[in-house]
Amino acid sequence: MMLLKTSLRSFFAHKGRMVLSLIAVVLSVAFVSGTLVFSNTATSTFDRLFASTASDIAVQPAKTGLDGEDDDDRPAGKVATVPADAVEKVAAVAGVKQALGQVFVSNAVLVNPVTNKAIGPTGGAPTLTGNWTDTPRNSVEITSGHVPQGADQLVLDADTAKKAKLGLGDRIRVITATNGTHEFTLAGIATFKTTNPGAALAFLDTPTAQKDLLGKSEFTSVEAFGDGSRTNEQLKADALGKLGGGFQVKTAAEQQEENSKSVGSFLNFMKYAMLGFAGISLLVGGFLIINTFSMLVAQRTREIGLLRAIGGSRRQVNRSVLVEALILGVLGSTLGLGAGLGLAVGLIGLMNAVGMNLDAGDLQIGLNVPIAAYAVGIVITVLAAWIPARRASRIAPMAALRDHGTPAEARSNVVRTIAGLVLTAGGGGLLVLAASADKAATGGQYLGLGVLLTLIGFVVLGPLLATTVVRVLGAALPAVFGPSGKLAQRNAMRSPRRTGATAAALMIGLALVIGASVFTSSMIESTNQQIDKSVGADYVISSSQGIVNPDMVKAAAGTPGIAHVTEHKSLPALLTLPDGGTFRKHVSAVSATFGDDFRLEVKSGSVESLKQGSLALGEEFAAEQKLKVGDTVKVDYGNGHTQSVPVGAVLSKGDSLFAGATFVGIDTLAKAVPAADMPLDVQIYGKAAAGADVARTLGALEDSLKDYPQLKVRDQAGYKELVQDQVNTLLYMIYGLLALAIVVAVLGVVNTLALSVVERTREIGLLRAIGLSRRQLRRMIRLESVVIALFGAVLGTGLGLAWGITGQQVLKEQGLATLSVPAGTIAATLIASVVIGLVAALVPAFRAGRMNVLAAIATD
Repeated sequence: MMLLKTSLRSFFAHKGRMVLSLIAVVLSVAFVSGTLVFSNTATSTFDRLFASTASDIAVQPAKTGLDGEDDDDRPAGKVATVPADAVEKVAAVAGVKQALGQVFVSNAVLVNPVTNKAIGPTGGAPTLTGNWTDTPRNSVEITSGHVPQGADQLVLDADTAKKAKLGLGDRIRVITATNGTHEFTLAGIATFKTTNPGAALAFLDTPTAQKDLLGKSEFTSVEAFGDGSRTNEQLKADALGKLGGGFQVKTAAEQQEENSKSVGSFLNFMKYAMLGFAGISLLVGGFLIINTFSMLVAQRTREIGLLRAIGGSRRQVNRSVLVEALILGVLGSTLGLGAGLGLAVGLIGLMNAVGMNLDAGDLQIGLNVPIAAYAVGIVITVLAAWIPARRASRIAPMAALRDHGTPAEARSNVVRTIAGLVLTAGGGGLLVLAASADKAATGGQYLGLGVLLTLIGFVVLGPLLATTVVRVLGAALPAVFGPSGKLAQRNAMRSPRRTGATAAALMIGLALVIGASVFTSSMIESTNQQIDKSVGADYVISSSQGIVNPDMVKAAAGTPGIAHVTEHKSLPALLTLPDGGTFRKHVSAVSATFGDDFRLEVKSGSVESLKQGSLALGEEFAAEQKLKVGDTVKVDYGNGHTQSVPVGAVLSKGDSLFAGATFVGIDTLAKAVPAADMPLDVQIYGKAAAGADVARTLGALEDSLKDYPQLKVRDQAGYKELVQDQVNTLLYMIYGLLALAIVVAVLGVVNTLALSVVERTREIGLLRAIGLSRRQLRRMIRLESVVIALFGAVLGTGLGLAWGITGQQVLKEQGLATLSVPAGTIAATLIASVVIGLVAALVPAFRAGRMNVLAAIATD
């Protein structure tokens, strides 16, 4: 009880100094709990949707795993179907009350003819077009108009109609993958009964859906509902018996599991990204807490000595500090849990903005949320306080009463220095090994471990580095700012351990952003150089759906000023090598003009050999399997379509556009795969005719394809911008992490300076008494803050450069051939560090300036 009273008294005596540490705990816990609440709510919402709409059994075409695996290896744009008589067979199964044929495809595009813009989700959710069926578990109901009746009518979901500003009687164009373009009149609006998962739904009548979407009188699945006399498993077994081979049957539970898995992959991305933010907050917050308790322990040295002198044991002193940390952890976790609920509501609002309708009033706070919140908040706080607590318990009573530090401190510094040097040297050695590794996978493993060890090494070495680096960084301060500058430099060097821990939080954030900037900048520069070097095509035409159909190819090829259009198809295949080994790979089938549009470097053979019916392989795959030009490879495209093809070219590694790709000519593919099974193009390339104006032809090409708003036409400059935009998505995530790290790092600097001002109260009073003005005092504290921030920035920049350069070297042979160091980003980082230091010093400097001189001198 005495221990608890002492801890509580100490905690509330320093409550103002605990606030910033509390904020760090709250941020960490908020990200963890908010992420879990959002994930629980989204998962629960979709589970209810899938459970309320799944049929008892669903009959679907069998998957086409080329090597016997239960995977679906269908070519791009191809939709698997079941024959119409499957409906009657399933309906005849004992216990089936109703069986319905269903048509649903995700490769059709809905267009508003008035605006000529695609309608539907833009956040990754699908646009599903199919037939209207009356089932016992429809996900939607007609709330305006009526069901589709006839070949020119369409029903649209209410959310999509609202966003596209469409109403009954409006026209909608449907661009199908293989069956042309059709226009319909909006005859009905359907509203989701539970929640809209973010998809756009369009319904036609059954004959029209079969004709326009599939081109044949078949279905994509048969949905059956039982009469309750038999279990779903029994219905499944009997249906398989009736149907024979070529089908798969899934129960309601299996459908729910499959749907949840597909949604879960997207939710998991968000979940782990948010937990990454929580991890950064935990890491940098840990340094803040360590610093806070270290300084509080230092300020309570005499108090600790008195406790020891009157009989308090080392264990009791240790526990006293840890109980304070426990109080901080419990309070921070409680506040963080509340903040996490607010964060979850914000995430739900963000998802609703992109079309995924979730109900913020139905938050799912499972038991895992408070358990994780309190575990994270309490564990990180107690662990961070353990080092200062242990240090406090080792202070001898008489030394503490004389305000002396622990005698073991010098020995501790030696151990810290040795450990830091060993860790940093080991991490540096691993980075060197990573840069010189023969295989990217091996280099990546070395890189990951090297990053971890160098980071820990720099944190451990922080106090040693602070003495040297701060002396250099602050060397000009005395000359420029006089006494204020000299005092600021000495203050920053006075407690190297404190300076090192304060700067560590900022160091971590800046190391991340510099490393990521070097890597992404190198990626962009390497790809741009590869485009300039390899791409001879003037235009790249791609679709938001990854499918370019024959009508689009024909329109592009007929554009005035276009010399030719090169098609690029992709399809799964199983390669059987001369030694009998088999490998599943995606094969790129290209037109004969591909060699004119792309200048690919070869290790051996010639790209021109594709025109003679050969195969082109990547250098690494060929080397690993000991393949050479002239060897014959058997290629299985599925559905019994096979052919033997000689290797005609081995492509050099290092191509960032087509690294590791396997090529075959479309003419060669057509000898094995009939037109009906031929995949659609995933991308096409255009070449301007000799003498044609490239810019004017670009406009003509866009005009030729204006009826297909899902297509994007880019010239080489636009292609470079596309690559840069894709890379920047990763970079923005890193910048988000940096922003969070900076917030916590600023809190750390503020806390350190605030506690330092309290610690040096008498000293500040004496300085004021001998003539130091308030302005000079505030300047001294601001300069001290700037030096600490710059110290963290310098360490972070050094680490980030080492990580980024090593990452580029690891992937040098995989296309990241050019190193690009973003000098602008580095300069901006150093300038931002000065600003951070100035901002962090505002409150402590203001408080120091208001201090009463006589009261400060009288402070014990």
